[in-house]
Amino acid sequence: MSTTGGTNVAPLPRVTPPGAPARFGGVAAAVLVYGVAMAFLESAVVVYLQRALGIDPRALFPLQDPAVTGDLAAIEVGREAATLVMLGTVGWLAGRSGLERLAWTAVAFGTWDIFYYAWLWAFIGWPSSLGTWDVLFLIPVPWTGPVWAPVAISLALAGFGLAAARRIRGGWPVRAGRAQVAAGIAGGLVVILSFTLDAGRILAGRAPDTFAWPIFAAGLALAAWGATTALRAPTDYPARAPTTSPPGPPPDR
Repeated sequence: MSTTGGTNVAPLPRVTPPGAPARFGGVAAAVLVYGVAMAFLESAVVVYLQRALGIDPRALFPLQDPAVTGDLAAIEVGREAATLVMLGTVGWLAGRSGLERLAWTAVAFGTWDIFYYAWLWAFIGWPSSLGTWDVLFLIPVPWTGPVWAPVAISLALAGFGLAAARRIRGGWPVRAGRAQVAAGIAGGLVVILSFTLDAGRILAGRAPDTFAWPIFAAGLALAAWGATTALRAPTDYPARAPTTSPPGPPPDR
């Protein structure tokens, strides 16, 4: 408290200037909390569906006949697509540029996927181990693999996403050149290939075979190289200015 002319006056609170960018820590906390909460919701829906259809999570394979599930298979595909849209929307809202939005989307996706398995384990004790097989996606064909594989990808997405978002928001350079973009896309496609090699067997009503972990590891390593070199951009690489909103009109004098 201060005294002015005999009157106690409380100090004015600090007000963030209009157009100032949100702090990295606040945005990161919001995206991480969203990912954890969305994972709770997603895992709860999966538990409901499994109990409604009488599916034992310990016996996912062979997949149930479409004649039994009816139109629920199409609804499940739509749910997966909606999940991706929601995660992408959060990344779009959190970022101030295309590259930063992509980084926050990666953070949201990685957090959601990791805690999806964590919540399922808390709810029903599944997966029993990181080696447990799971159906990861159904778009456009079934993706299958041991739980450790998507968890490894999600850890990389969340880690690299946070590092990239922090650099971009702070105005540090991130080198998203042709080599880095090509490595990311090619690595991602190779990883997807490792998950879909058994799609024919799954669609034929059989259980998945041995996971093609060498292909998976090669794709993950290629994508990680692209992300690492992008984050280790030299200081003379063109840096992006700190992300700020367009300045507003000058105050009235």
